[in-house]
Amino acid sequence: MIFLILAIGLGAGFLSGILGIGGGIVIVPALIHFAKFQPQQAVGTSLAALVMPVGAAIGAATYYKAGNLDVKAALLIVLGMAIGAAIGAQVSTHIDGVMIKRAFAVLMVIVAVKMWIG
Repeated sequence: MIFLILAIGLGAGFLSGILGIGGGIVIVPALIHFAKFQPQQAVGTSLAALVMPVGAAIGAATYYKAGNLDVKAALLIVLGMAIGAAIGAQVSTHIDGVMIKRAFAVLMVIVAVKMWIG
């Protein structure tokens, strides 16, 4: 199980670095489907991993050195994420795991269609 979780983190970090996606979009479904986590446990674990942003900091530093980082925008996003994560965590404790999985799937389809269309 340790190597599976490590591989999920490696994949999420790699995709985050290349595509600029949040790791949660990879971590949550991977934990649910490969590591057999319950949806709430996968979401909580993903959020905890995002709170310890070692990988994100290294990736951001690399983008900063290349001149591809808007620090002001990043700080505003962090503020919004902190508030949104607190609210979302409270709400998710009252939602069935199946509904969380379905909502996540719908979100992924919407994002995929938007990305495909351009």
